[in-house]
Amino acid sequence: MGIVILNAGPRKNFNTAKLLKEAQRGAAESGAETEYINLYDYNFKGCLSCFACKRKGATTNGLCAIKDDLRPILEKCLNADGVIIGSPVYFSYPTGVFRSFLERFLFPCHTYLVDKENGGLKRYLNKTIPVGVIFTMNCPKEWMEQYNYHVILEDNVKSLNHVFGYAESIYSCDTYQFTDYSKYDIDLFDETHKAQVRETQFPKDMQSAYDMGKRISKGEYKKS
Repeated sequence: MGIVILNAGPRKNFNTAKLLKEAQRGAAESGAETEYINLYDYNFKGCLSCFACKRKGATTNGLCAIKDDLRPILEKCLNADGVIIGSPVYFSYPTGVFRSFLERFLFPCHTYLVDKENGGLKRYLNKTIPVGVIFTMNCPKEWMEQYNYHVILEDNVKSLNHVFGYAESIYSCDTYQFTDYSKYDIDLFDETHKAQVRETQFPKDMQSAYDMGKRISKGEYKKS
């Protein structure tokens, strides 16, 4: 199936999208087929707690039972060789669209069954679907750490790692929020500083995204 790239941000050509497209380029140059999807183009909600995926004898096979715009995308992700999803961070959290996707992607493949031999919970899937996650944010790295953004965000990555067998993340901090700061009421951030970060740090983040795309497509998972 190849690599499915998911933009869970509303802007199609800004920070998150640029990094995701660089990850897509890395995957494609490694020989993988890729598909890029803007989740904001689709009409869907998060988990509805119908528990169809948890009923005894359920035949959903890890796929959310809700038949809406997201279902074909979820099916592609379950059949993919890897998934890369990106989201901007709003007030400590990824977008609502990111979370809605995650609920529908994770829960049908998550079990409430105890693994008595190995401890913990049994995994539903008998394969690994590596997932790469890219978070972008306006705040500098030191603010992210001060307000524990990374702790909150990594909980999403940990859940993906548990359910799908492997997940890794990239953080792109202190990003450009506007192309022209003079049009907006904002003096908390200095545009000159933002331009410098855009010139010096963002290319490094782009390289990290490219490398993630190559890694995920080749199954060469980053060691923790």
